[in-house]
Amino acid sequence: MHPDKRRRLEQAGWKVGTVQEFLGLSDAEMALIHLQVALKRALGTTRRRLGLSQQEVAKRLGSSQSRVAKMEAGDPSVSLDLLIRSLLVLGVTPRELGSLIGNAA
Repeated sequence: MHPDKRRRLEQAGWKVGTVQEFLGLSDAEMALIHLQVALKRALGTTRRRLGLSQQEVAKRLGSSQSRVAKMEAGDPSVSLDLLIRSLLVLGVTPRELGSLIGNAA
C-alpha cells in the first residue's frame, strides 16, 4: 500500500495491517498458503503451455475434469501432494518444483 494512502486511512481511524495479522495466521500457515497458490498457478500455466484441456490432464492423472478445475482454483480440499504429483505427471522436473517452492514466498 502506498504510504500516503496508509497514512490517510490511519488518520481517518482505520486500522491498517496484513492479511496474516487480520486472520491471525502463523508464519507457517502463511508459507503453506503461498506454496499452495504457487503450485496451483504452476499447474494451470503448465497445462496451458502444453496445450492440454483440463479433461486431458484429468485422464493422465486418473481423475476428473472437475477435480483438475478445483486444483487450478486453489480449492482447500486439494492436497499439496496431489498438486505436486500432477505437476510431475505433466513433466515438471523435481528441480523445477524445488525452484517453484523456493520462490513461493
